[in-house]
Amino acid sequence: MRNKEEPKEAIINATIKLIEQSDGNMHTITARAIADKSEVALGLINYHFESKENLIAICIQRIINKILMNFAPDKIDYTKDDGLTDKERLISFAQQTYDFLFDNYSIIKISILSDFKDYKSKCNSVYTQMGFRFALRSNISESKKQLIAFSLISIMQNAFLCGENSKAITGYNLTDKTERDLFISDTVSMLMEGFYEE
Repeated sequence: MRNKEEPKEAIINATIKLIEQSDGNMHTITARAIADKSEVALGLINYHFESKENLIAICIQRIINKILMNFAPDKIDYTKDDGLTDKERLISFAQQTYDFLFDNYSIIKISILSDFKDYKSKCNSVYTQMGFRFALRSNISESKKQLIAFSLISIMQNAFLCGENSKAITGYNLTDKTERDLFISDTVSMLMEGFYEE
């Protein structure tokens, strides 16, 4: 006899595989397909997760967490002097993060929308903000570092959701790497003005 956690984990693992195979088209992932792939009764999906949408949000969170665990901007020791200003360092972190977001567009879009629906202190958006605060090493208050990181992530996420309309909405074509890097550089410069003397 299987223990209580096995069917739930089987459903999650099967759904993650279907998401990874879906090429971002979540409409192709049906509850029946999930049940068949996980070899459980269809009713167990609602029993454990209340809805297919809740299940997919949980799975997206797991996928993102796994990716983020393997992602560190600049892949450097944050305690070592790197010769960069806070502004240069934050631009570098944010540009690398934005490349990652656009390289994984469909999954990240779901993650951002899930965070917006139920913003918590333990969501991917907040974890990314915490990572950005590592870039800010100057002697300013933690609350100001938090505000800069929160503002930058909020701007990046909203611009990201513009998708192909980004040029018309933001003035930058975010699907183009050069313009995306300029968008980050300009945004960080704007946010940090007033917090630091340059």
